[in-house]
Amino acid sequence: MKLLIISGVSGSGKSIALHALEDQGFYCIDNLPVYLLPVFAQKMQQDAQQLRAAVGIDARNLPQELQQFPQILEDIEEVGAQCHIIFLDASDATLLKRFSETRRKHPLNNIPLAEAIRHERELLEAIAEKADLRIDTTCTTVHQLRDLISERVGDGARTGMSLLFQSFGYKHGVPLDADFVFDVRCLPNPYWEPHLRPLSGRDQEVIAYLERHETVTQMRQDLIAFLQHWLQRFQETNRSYLTVAIGCTGGQHRSVYLTEQLTAYFHSAHNRVLCRHRELS
Repeated sequence: MKLLIISGVSGSGKSIALHALEDQGFYCIDNLPVYLLPVFAQKMQQDAQQLRAAVGIDARNLPQELQQFPQILEDIEEVGAQCHIIFLDASDATLLKRFSETRRKHPLNNIPLAEAIRHERELLEAIAEKADLRIDTTCTTVHQLRDLISERVGDGARTGMSLLFQSFGYKHGVPLDADFVFDVRCLPNPYWEPHLRPLSGRDQEVIAYLERHETVTQMRQDLIAFLQHWLQRFQETNRSYLTVAIGCTGGQHRSVYLTEQLTAYFHSAHNRVLCRHRELS
């Protein structure tokens, strides 16, 4: 039985994630009391027809119960359930904007909103520390989050580590959910060629420009060599998810090109390789 625990700060997209998993055939429950998780896992283990379930856990639980989460997680594992934790987050500015736009109340509505967001992170720290996968939804739309959840965890037929290569632009901020971040701003920039400026790293003209430079080829080879060595180590520790972020200034040319290159190279060796271009989405 596969049990996913979906947690995160309010406004980060937990409900959207649960809906996406429900569409994938998961049995989903939102806001189950933490202390009932082992009981729920045991019941699901006994149900031969219900092999995948997802449970939303958030700050509406009692603080003392959230603090006991590490022990509760051990109790879940003792009943034989395969448990993975997904934690969603977003920047404070993004969360403030989302609450303002939707006019919804924060669960901790007895204190100012900015303070409630900070306090909620503190309450959920015990869960966040145990997360197998962290997703930063700051720059992610509703549809992009649904697709990302479905691609990374929705297909139970695929096994092995889910590997995501993501390009981004430093001027828009570094992704908070990346396990590895590589800075490729030292490479020649197609942006300064007027005819290449409106194109992206997926266009043949940009690809040809970049591949004319030895430094680009060397960067590609070095990244492949590094990842070949360390991805194997992560797999040996039964890691379920890994995110590799490649960043350039705007996230349009150099990072996109290298992200595409790495995705294509590692796709032959891994059956769960995904590619995302944050600034092109």
